[in-house]
Order: sequence, then C-alpha cells, then structure tokens
Amino acid sequence: MLAARGACRRASSRWITAFGGRPDVVVDAAGAPAPRFSAPEPGPRDRSRAGPRRAFAAHSAALGEDLAEDDEAFARVEPFSLVKDELGAISERMRRAVTSEVPALKTAAEYFFRTGSEGKRVRPTVLLLMASALGETPSAGGASSAGDTFRNDAGATADANAEATDDARVPDHAPAHVVPTATRRRQQRLAEITELIHVASLLHDDVIDGSATRRGLKALNLEVGNKLAILAGDFLLARASVTLASLRDVEVIELLSRVLEHLVTGEVMQMTARADDLVSFEHYTRKTYLKTASLIANSSKAVAILGGHTGDGETAAAAYAYGKHLGLAFQFQDDVLDFTGSGSILGKPTLGDLREGIATAPVLFAAEEFPGLRDLIGRRFKQEGDVERAAAWVKQSQGIEKTKHLARRHAAEAAAAIDALPPAETSQGRRRTQLECRRALKELARVAVERMK
Repeated sequence: MLAARGACRRASSRWITAFGGRPDVVVDAAGAPAPRFSAPEPGPRDRSRAGPRRAFAAHSAALGEDLAEDDEAFARVEPFSLVKDELGAISERMRRAVTSEVPALKTAAEYFFRTGSEGKRVRPTVLLLMASALGETPSAGGASSAGDTFRNDAGATADANAEATDDARVPDHAPAHVVPTATRRRQQRLAEITELIHVASLLHDDVIDGSATRRGLKALNLEVGNKLAILAGDFLLARASVTLASLRDVEVIELLSRVLEHLVTGEVMQMTARADDLVSFEHYTRKTYLKTASLIANSSKAVAILGGHTGDGETAAAAYAYGKHLGLAFQFQDDVLDFTGSGSILGKPTLGDLREGIATAPVLFAAEEFPGLRDLIGRRFKQEGDVERAAAWVKQSQGIEKTKHLARRHAAEAAAAIDALPPAETSQGRRRTQLECRRALKELARVAVERMK
C-alpha cells in the first residue's frame, strides 16, 4: 500500500514539475504562494472536499503497478481516438437534434453542427473519457440490463436493450424527451447537452462581441443577422433543456442549470466591469471561471453522479476539480495565442480581445511592468492607437510568459485531480480501460497548454 501511494504521488509530482510547478505549493496569478482561487458554489454539496492539492488517496497495489511509470505507461495515448466512434454517434445525434421545421431556424441552428464545421468536440471527449475513467458503481441511476423499462410522465418508454443496442458506438435515435435507461447512454446525453450549451454560448457571444469569424467560418450573425443568430442560440438551449430533463436526475439538472446562470453572470461581469475591476486579476479569473470553466467543471461532476458517484463525495469533487482547472488552463492558453498565434491557424484574427476592449491575463501582467497600460485598460482600448500600443507593451513585458506559466499551473492541477481519483476496478479489462482513459485526460491537460490553435 505504501508503495502504491508513493507511485501515485510520484506520478502527480512529475506532472506538476513538468508544467513548471512544485508539488505542494499553490500560487496566485503573479506566481507567489497564495490560497487557491475558489469559484462561486452556492450549495453546500458543491464545496470541494477533495481538491487536487489534498493528500492523495492511497491507491491499490494493482493501480500503483500500472501508474508507477506513468509517463511511460500509455505513453502514446491519443485522447480523441479512444472515443472516436462514440463521439461520432453523439455528433450524428446532435445533427438530428438541431433540425427544425422552420427552414431559416434549421439553417441557423445547424451552422456549427454540419460535418466538417463541428470543431474537435473537446467537451464531449472529456466527458466520455471521464465516464470511462471513473467506471460505474452499482448505485448508478440507469438500468443497463436487457428488458428494463422506464416510463416517463408523458408515457414514453425506452427499453434498455432496444435503445442502447448493447453498443454505445451506435447512434441513439430516441427522441430527446425519451428517458435513456442505460448509464452510458445517460452520460452520452450529458455530453450532447454540454456541447449544445457551448455552441449556443458561442452564437450569443459572437453577436455581443460583433465577431467576424468563428472556427474558420464567417460568424453566424453575419450570415443570418443578429436576431436570428440569437434565436438559434436560444433554440439550442431549449433542445438541451429537453434532453437534460429526460435524465430525471435533480442534482444533475441543478448543476447544468447553474452553468447557464454562470454563463450569463460572466458575460454581464465582462460588459459592466468598472475601471478598477478591469485591472483586477481576481475579477478576471472569476469571470473566466464563469464563462469558460464552469461548463466543463460541472459537467464532469455530473458525469460522475450519473455513474453512481455521489455529488458530495470525493470522486465527484475530483472530477469537478479536473474540469475546472482544465477549463482555466485552456482559457489562459487562449489568452497567449491571441498575441502569439496565427490568425489563419486560429480561425479568427489575433488581438481580438484587445479590439473588443477586453484585458486578458497577458495584459494584466504587463500592466504591472508598464503602469501606462492601466489607462488604456480603463477606457477599453477605445482611442486610436490603443490596441497597437497595448500589444507592443505586452510583447515587451513578461506578460505572455507569466500567462503560459499560469496555464501550466492549472494543467498540473488538472492532472493531479486525476491522480486523486479512487483506485481502478480490479477486473483486468476494466482496469486497463480506466487507467488508459485517466492517462488520456492527463494528456488533454498537456495538450491544452501546448496547442497552437
């Protein structure tokens, strides 16, 4: 047992050190030791008791053997390939879900779900991998045995054997309101819901920000107008809500409903920030959590709950911590790429945040070295030459490097959260799958801060 615990800690330490951190130190935005940022969590059940910096749970000897050389074991894991077929099934279901009898609405809603324009589907990939990494407990809400039937309030039924066809890689064509009975189908529905919410938020953001491109395509609002783009986003949220209700899990519905609240709150925080808020790193990090990290954090926790792990337990808390830190790492790397990336690779113009009046992490760090930036931040870079002057100061400062460092810190926290998960199952095949998916989740954390787009 001691050997297993040591192996797990060594694995965590290697990941944290690799990303530029120290295993037992939490730092603030400027790199100094400080309390960890805590996102707003209204309910007592959401207070994380098992954050990635807690003492790691002792793993079983069998798990320790597989993770003792964590960087070598599963060294060539490709996260997206592990769930490729299942992701394809979900994508097909989503394309069916966004259709409408109204031609204009159908065209708008399908815009980012057409084959070739759907993006990488990072969020569904994370949730499918998390579901496999955690495994299913006997208390999971879905019934997976053949012939089990659930009747919902409208009288619709879903036969577990017929609806799942014993293969999660086969598309689920059941209507959104029909209750899925197999646990994996329920988790697939959650992945679908999360992506629908994400795309809806993009459509709304593009209208608010006046964006010209998205994923290398012309922004939808420029194709169909602002009003129809907003209504298309609302339509996607409505479809997501119907599917969410079909899960019949009050705690999961509460979590995803809170995400919608967070998305709106974060956007309003960004729009209405006062001058002192605009130069506050705490304000920026809180807004970033609400707009970006809350969705994947709470969805990861919801996947754990659907798998039978209690919402106030350590497993669900670790899943939440992984999603939270992955989301923050992803956004901070986005902040870096807005200054260092290529517009043709990113699929959108660089310096876009500055042009929208937003001071991101590199700018806030740069303002510590160049106080003149504070005036530009306060007026949201509205005067002629402000964007160019701010960009020049950022590139002369340590802002970009400090933001890279911050992104790596959060990636390390995400990897440590995976090491905080309970021991894998003892069944050889299932244990292998769980460990492989855990390694893939850690690989995603690395990719999040090394990507170029």
